[in-house]
Amino acid sequence: MEENQIKPTGLVVIGGSAGSLSVILSFLPRLDPLLDFPIVIVIHRKKTLDNSLSDLLSQKTLIPVKEIEEKDPILPGNIYIAPPDYHLLIEEEKIFSLDYSEKINFSRPGIDATFQTAAQVYKDKLVGILLSGANADGTEGLMSIRDVGGITAVQDPATAEVPFMPRNALEKLSIDYLLSIEGIAAFINSLIKK
Repeated sequence: MEENQIKPTGLVVIGGSAGSLSVILSFLPRLDPLLDFPIVIVIHRKKTLDNSLSDLLSQKTLIPVKEIEEKDPILPGNIYIAPPDYHLLIEEEKIFSLDYSEKINFSRPGIDATFQTAAQVYKDKLVGILLSGANADGTEGLMSIRDVGGITAVQDPATAEVPFMPRNALEKLSIDYLLSIEGIAAFINSLIKK
């Protein structure tokens, strides 16, 4: 994809599972704090009694990090974390909705659910990034993003601790960007309006 073809970014959605947390901790400190779009991170994780993940991520970046609550508005310049044990959906009004329906690919939150609902709302202004993981979650979501004209990217499976998730996406569809761990922050920063 050529640089001049990139449209203004409305939202970046990032999905990951096993092995993705270390990748996120690696690129967060290198993100430009003048981010002019929101980032939503969906990680497969177990329900805990605290919000230690958002605290941990907050220590790595100057960008505000928040664990999502029902009906939170989606605002530029923020990083949002999907809470454990709920599917994270994005509604037309650009607000979050939490759903407790059946697990998708053995997971709740399911990456596909977030990617697909984000694609319906943000269409060609959506960027989806799929990281390390052990199941097929995220591939159908990336297909939805591609189908509405959004940008798709995956972590290079050669750099993934658990390569199944990004490799599955690469086998099933044509991806716009294959990213090294070091290249993820630069890619996201390149989406900022200059």
